[in-house]
Amino acid sequence: MKKVAVIMGSDSDYTVVRACLEELKKYDIPFEAHVMSAHRSPALAADFAAKARENGFGVIICAAGMAAHLAGVIAGNTTLPVIGIPIKSTFEGLDALLATVQMPSGVPVATVAVNGAKNAAVLAAQILSLSDDVLAQKLAADKAKMTEGVIAKDAALQEKLKEL
Repeated sequence: MKKVAVIMGSDSDYTVVRACLEELKKYDIPFEAHVMSAHRSPALAADFAAKARENGFGVIICAAGMAAHLAGVIAGNTTLPVIGIPIKSTFEGLDALLATVQMPSGVPVATVAVNGAKNAAVLAAQILSLSDDVLAQKLAADKAKMTEGVIAKDAALQEKLKEL
């Protein structure tokens, strides 16, 4: 299985990104996590992205707040799928969301919700599952569990409604 790279613009992003790493671990997806900055270490980020495919990565997840150019810098230097996690820091994360999602034509970055680290991992798993049937089965099982949970909650609601 290909690895997932999880790149944080700052070590302060770890509190949000931890949910992503936990989800990747749950699916037994190998990953590496690093701190790199689009502004303070642009050559390092560009070099990492350029070598990511040959280093065994299949997806790159980038988490950054404020100007949030990290995902774009990475996407501009690789042909691998890049997923952006806008981190809430200023302006309720709207600045990071817009910087992550508004990419120029030809340089796509899939973007999850502000602080949506778990969904970034699930999306990475879905991408990797295109060539991994075992992973696809794990994802399908989790979807089934979510459905069962909703059905149970609806049944509980129906019981409460009888009390009205």
